[in-house]
Amino acid sequence: MTQIYNKVALIGLGLIAGSMSLAMRRAGLAGEIVGHARSAETRATALEIGLCDSVFETAAAAVAGADLVVLCAPVGAMGDIAAEIAPYLEQGTTVSDVGSVKKAIIDAVLPHMPDHVHFIPAHPLAGTEHSGPRSGFAELFENRWCLFTPLPDTDPEKLENLTRFWTAMGANVEKMDAEHHDLVLAVTSHTPHLIAYTMVGVAEDLQRVTNKEVIDFSAAGFRDFTRIAASDPTMWRDVFLNNKQATLEILGRFTEELFDLQRAIRRGDGDHLFEHFTRTRAIRRGIIDAGQDTDAPNFGRAPKKDA
Repeated sequence: MTQIYNKVALIGLGLIAGSMSLAMRRAGLAGEIVGHARSAETRATALEIGLCDSVFETAAAAVAGADLVVLCAPVGAMGDIAAEIAPYLEQGTTVSDVGSVKKAIIDAVLPHMPDHVHFIPAHPLAGTEHSGPRSGFAELFENRWCLFTPLPDTDPEKLENLTRFWTAMGANVEKMDAEHHDLVLAVTSHTPHLIAYTMVGVAEDLQRVTNKEVIDFSAAGFRDFTRIAASDPTMWRDVFLNNKQATLEILGRFTEELFDLQRAIRRGDGDHLFEHFTRTRAIRRGIIDAGQDTDAPNFGRAPKKDA
């Protein structure tokens, strides 16, 4: 694979940045990979495991000389980081991000971007419930979508370079408007995470079911709720605060659907339940057909073998 960038600076060194670094190295996409993290422990780990060639104590130092800067920090920190790095960005540098909210990030970052750089917001739809630099793996983006929300004056050549970059890491690339992105993600990611957090909280609060029973007898559905609810709390706090309108809209629709099913159960309306479950099952089949999940039994997990 042809090198696309001479120096890539990753600001924030968690799961996504770590996976990007490993995917870049595998494909030979960058001459040099540098990084920054607020935590000294994270910086030391990133160097120890070879995620970065150099790690800096400040974001400003990390971006010097970089022709691609990727903001991999929580959404709520993006504006402050943009203000810090702005004076140190090179002529023609592409600045991007991996945040799962786009309009709020554009509003926070764009005012700080100097005229001589190119800001192209992006969001790879990939991740796990794990976090930290050791959680990354090069295959994370394979056959996953990376959504771009380019600005009206985005340079076509810079956009093409970033597209080739993500494609070379295994991702499929699509472009959409920032507000539409936030609505789509409220449906496919943000509200499901909120529901997962809520359901796990309900299980914890329900006095007639003990914590041991919840843990020992977790069926597949609840078990996946707990997997989702194990995601990074800082990231998800910032997502909900910065995608408030779309999340509340979808949460309202969810509440209406839930009340509808509640009435059907109360009335014994089996036909309504069957029709609803048949329709939603088709969506699940579509996700599998699109290669975005596996139909392996037990959510793809093999049963434990006796020691």
